[in-house]
Amino acid sequence: MATLHNEILVNAPLDKVWTLLTDLERLEQYDPTVKKSSLISREKTGLGAKRKVEMGDGKNWFEEHITEFKPHEALSFQLTDCSFPISRLSHRYSFEVNGNQTKVKQVMDYSVKFGLFGKLLDLLMIRKQSDKGIKKFFLGLKSYIESH
Repeated sequence: MATLHNEILVNAPLDKVWTLLTDLERLEQYDPTVKKSSLISREKTGLGAKRKVEMGDGKNWFEEHITEFKPHEALSFQLTDCSFPISRLSHRYSFEVNGNQTKVKQVMDYSVKFGLFGKLLDLLMIRKQSDKGIKKFFLGLKSYIESH
């Protein structure tokens, strides 16, 4: 299993960050790698809420659901299906408030498919691409929140 750690400081109150992250249908508004995010559960937010995300490349997609929902404290997602060579993936957000700024932290754990070949693929490509995508996501989140 691989683990990636990322964080960003957003010049906005926690409530604004939390509201955007927990609105599952708005991901494409701030993540430049996403084409469309659609709700696929009855729950719009909270535990069990589920979305399907179509990537900007036009061929990749994933589905995930919320597995932890502690307002203004922690938010976790678990992948349920995807087109990527990933067998398991979860990501957890936590937050630190400093005045009118919010530090958003993400820890992502994942395992790749294809055994030894998958581990090699992870070392050569998947880990770097995943980390790059998370950084784009965070920059998009920061830019969107600070401009709206």
